[in-house]
Formats: sequence, C-alpha cells, structure tokens
Amino acid sequence: MLTQPHAPSGISKGERHPPLRGELRYGESMSEHTSWRVGGPADRFYVPADVDDLVAFIRRLPRAEQVFWVGLGSNVLVREGGIRGTVICTAGVFDKLEITRGNTLWAGCGVACAKAARFAARAGYRGGEFLAGVPGTLGGALAMNAGAYGGQTWDLVRSVETVDREGVRRTRERQEFVPGYRHLGGLQDDEWFLGAELALEPDPERRGMQRIKSLMMRRAAAQPIHQRSCGSVFSNPPGDYAARLIEASGLKGLSVGEARVSEKHANFIVNLGKATATDIEALIEKIQATVESAQAVRLAPEVKIVGEPTRSACSEDA
Repeated sequence: MLTQPHAPSGISKGERHPPLRGELRYGESMSEHTSWRVGGPADRFYVPADVDDLVAFIRRLPRAEQVFWVGLGSNVLVREGGIRGTVICTAGVFDKLEITRGNTLWAGCGVACAKAARFAARAGYRGGEFLAGVPGTLGGALAMNAGAYGGQTWDLVRSVETVDREGVRRTRERQEFVPGYRHLGGLQDDEWFLGAELALEPDPERRGMQRIKSLMMRRAAAQPIHQRSCGSVFSNPPGDYAARLIEASGLKGLSVGEARVSEKHANFIVNLGKATATDIEALIEKIQATVESAQAVRLAPEVKIVGEPTRSACSEDA
C-alpha cells in the first residue's frame, strides 16, 4: 500500500491547486472500512484533512472518475473485486458538533449518529434520541433518510451543506428535498453532504440520556449488536416488516459460508468470522428468492452493494 500526501498519478494536476494535506492510499482494502469486515481493494482511498482539503482533492479528479463516499461502512457491501475509482472517507474527519442558533445542532457528515444523539442529550436537547439506534454516520443517514424507533433523519433537518463535483459548496434548505422511507429525492448527481443543521427542542429536565439508554437496551435485546453486520439488510415493504417475512419463511439461521441470517433478528445478516462479500450477496439473493416464493413479496435491499464481483487488476495510474 502506498501512502501519498500529494496529487496521485492519474489525477489532474495544475499550479492553481494548493497542495493536498490529506492521506491518499492505493489499493486500500475496504474490509477495513465496512462493518461486515469484507470487501476488496479500492483503487484510491482518500482521507481529507478538512473541508478545504476535500474541495482541493475533488477539483483534481478527472470527470470520468467514479467517487464513492464511506463513513463507518455500516450500510454498504463491497464486492471482492473492490472499487474502481476513488473512495473518500469522512469518518473521524468531518466530526464537528455544535449547538447553534435557535435550538439547532450542527453535525458534520462524518459524525457517528449515536455520538450526535448523545451530544444533543447532554447539552439539554431532545428530539434526536432515536439517532442512537442508527448505525453509521450522519452523511449516510442523510442520504438514505435512515431511521430507528419511529424517527427518521429528515424529521430533524433544517438545512444542509453540500459539495459537488466541481468543489462548489452550497447551503440548501429542507424544502429543497423530498425525503421518503429510506430514500431521498432532490440530491443532485455528484453532490454530497458535508453536514446538516438539525432542529431540536429544549429538554430542561435533561432526560435525553435516560431515553437513549432505554432505546439501547431495547436494541441490545432485539439485535445482534455484538456481531459483524450492516444493520438492517432489507427495507420494510409497505404495511409489513422484512424481519417478519424472513422469519415466516423459515430463514432464521440460514447460512451461506460464514454469512448467516441472525437468529436474533431476521433482517440482519451476520459475519461469523470468515464470510466473504460473495457469501453475503448470495445469502441476500437466496433470502429474496425464498421470501418471494413463500410470501409473494420481493424484498428490496436497504444495503448498497457496490464494486466488482471479481478482483481486477488496478494500478496507481488506473
């Protein structure tokens, strides 16, 4: 693995660009950056130093370059062939949390949702407790309108900051987007979230942490939180629950290799230790086919499946 703090070969250069200050790696294994701990290498993997450095990096990328963003990797399955393109990692970088005007929490896209929930509760605000049950970072939660325990991310959003492929940063208001169940309309192609203002309510009795602890107890009782998973694998179909359909189809405990449908929660697939991305994808497809046959419902994956199915050659000049 090559670590390169300056412009990589294959990425456009020019005197107008300031020097990069982040960390660029070639052939970075994505198994280190996904919660399933599987996945092949990314051609390039960049950890920006800050937003200005991110903008400088994006402006260097060729127009044809595919760009993938990853936070904690909790809602993504990267195939063994890896990712042909550039991965930008936000976790631990864009992690600012600040109470601002009008009972608003500013949270960066790289902040873990659970951390944002705890920060708000400790600061004396309520409304964001459900975020403690959302795995991953705020950026991913915004992109898919993630939710838990009756709350959804966009229930809280007042405004967002985005950056596009040209490196242009914008502040966009809540009404410019159309959030749905595990879906968001209104985000443009090659536009990504940098952070969001979340509207909260004062909690003068400061019971937020108590509510979070209660939710976490419920989560521990119902979900395999101590095993490697991505969170929920399938979206709930209208009027029903994916977990119920999977369990009713007799699939709890079904395995492909070391990928298994959790006995604790049927909408979770766990890595018993040596599962591959191929095992997990095959199990996803088997669940879909079985549930469709038994229940006449085609489950839609909530997890994003990306990358090449088999490893292909990549180089620093790819």
